[in-house]
Amino acid sequence: QVQLVESGGGLVQAGGSLRLSCAASGRTISRYAMGWFRQAPGKEREFVAAISRSGGSTYYADSVKGRFTISRDNAKNTVYLQMNSLKPEDTAVYYCAADLVVIDGTPSPFTREYDYWGQGTQVTVSS
Repeated sequence: QVQLVESGGGLVQAGGSLRLSCAASGRTISRYAMGWFRQAPGKEREFVAAISRSGGSTYYADSVKGRFTISRDNAKNTVYLQMNSLKPEDTAVYYCAADLVVIDGTPSPFTREYDYWGQGTQVTVSS
């Protein structure tokens, strides 16, 4: 079992920045690809960014490419999402997720591939 706890969310003005953290416990995340997803009110959960086991490969949704950066520190069992140039449409609950993978390849953008999920952290961007 892997427990994931997100933090760092909050209220920010458009154009501002936030850094989300996802702290894992229970098992080392070095065997897991890690992803960030988000869900806005009335919408389905959508992919934001993912990172491979080693951190050597990342994958972003087109809507955040160039603005968000995912990173990980396996020694600290933590994954991060740096969010810059935030827009009101980025407002959502952000979830961290872990995908147990054998190969250290391109991480998956699909929610069904992820085995463990955090409870989420609210990000609100005001215009």
